[in-house]
Amino acid sequence: MAKELKFVMLLDCYGDLLTEHQRSIMELYYCEDLSLAEIGSPLGITRQAVRSLIKRTEDILLNYEEKLGFAERLGKMRECFGNIEAAAENITDVPLKTTISDEIRKGLALL
Repeated sequence: MAKELKFVMLLDCYGDLLTEHQRSIMELYYCEDLSLAEIGSPLGITRQAVRSLIKRTEDILLNYEEKLGFAERLGKMRECFGNIEAAAENITDVPLKTTISDEIRKGLALL
């Protein structure tokens, strides 16, 4: 998994456990793809301060994932739903196929 995608997933899973400042900096960096200077300038902090905060927050997110494993399980669940959906394509019973597809959509929405 690409490093950027990994941290976006971790931020999605554990972002509420971060401080507002940590979360906003991480979202600007990983989700909005802003540079360190673009993040630091309006906040009145240096590029190095932004980088330092990002590295510390990455370590926090990795620690949460190591202990809780939610992001990994979430990825595996999405993969399972994808496999079920692919298998359901072979079902010829239209009402059953529709029911399975509906339940897959509901399950994915819960993730």
